[in-house]
Amino acid sequence: MARTNPTLRQRRLGTELRRMREQAGFGGSQLGRAVGMNPAQVTQMESGKIGISVERLRTIAATCMCVNEPLIDALADIVTAREKPGWWEEYRETLATDFLEVAELEGHARRLFTYTSTFVPGLLQTGAYASALFAQTYPPTARHDVDLRTAFRMQRQRVVRSGVTPYTAFVHEAALRMQFSGPKVQAEQIGALVEDSASPNISVRVVPFDANAVPSPSENFTYAEGPVTELDAAQMDTGHGIQLFDSPAHLARFRALIDQMKSTALDEDESRHFMRSIKEEMENKHG
Repeated sequence: MARTNPTLRQRRLGTELRRMREQAGFGGSQLGRAVGMNPAQVTQMESGKIGISVERLRTIAATCMCVNEPLIDALADIVTAREKPGWWEEYRETLATDFLEVAELEGHARRLFTYTSTFVPGLLQTGAYASALFAQTYPPTARHDVDLRTAFRMQRQRVVRSGVTPYTAFVHEAALRMQFSGPKVQAEQIGALVEDSASPNISVRVVPFDANAVPSPSENFTYAEGPVTELDAAQMDTGHGIQLFDSPAHLARFRALIDQMKSTALDEDESRHFMRSIKEEMENKHG
């Protein structure tokens, strides 16, 4: 039976199978004849709308002369996963798909990187800060939806607070100074960032205003490492929702941006000192 709403991972499996076919120079009909599928089934498989067995996956890989065994094994793991649905599925009827797909991306990552220039990264926001941020949307978001989105964001944070997934957050100074609900909430948020940065699993590095060669201010992004490099993924926030990237060219660009951040941002100790100074400045200025 065809899936009406394939998950992010199901679609990614299909994307990788399509790339495998295209790299071998096969059309959908050619591949279908070789592995016992009709063209419509190949199309549905590559869009994540129908599943396949591990045996068929390996047959397709062999037919396409793919010898990347780590990638094939990682795709087989997606096929054979018998996990319970992710916790985010509980929100499917109440939140937009964008929210769920960000959580799914984070939930399956082996390591996470973010860069934000307009707000503190969602994975490290306090409840008060997140609530204020959601309340700033236009047109205004209903109070019930603000509370729902805030609760969802707090639950997302378990992926890094549990210590399961190593996380590096590059935060621009602009994000530390931009206030969504006054200096008190902002100062508390910065204090929480300082505390989080002391966790062994979390690294917070600040990009100050005087740093050179930083990405465009509009590029708030998340980079999620997969079990193999080919299954890495990136997500960028835009004014019209999220954009997801998984092509080799896009992923190479994001990796280059992360390398740039590593050489540009303050180190962890310098960042903590910098954040404390901004917090104290806000507290002293506004009493």
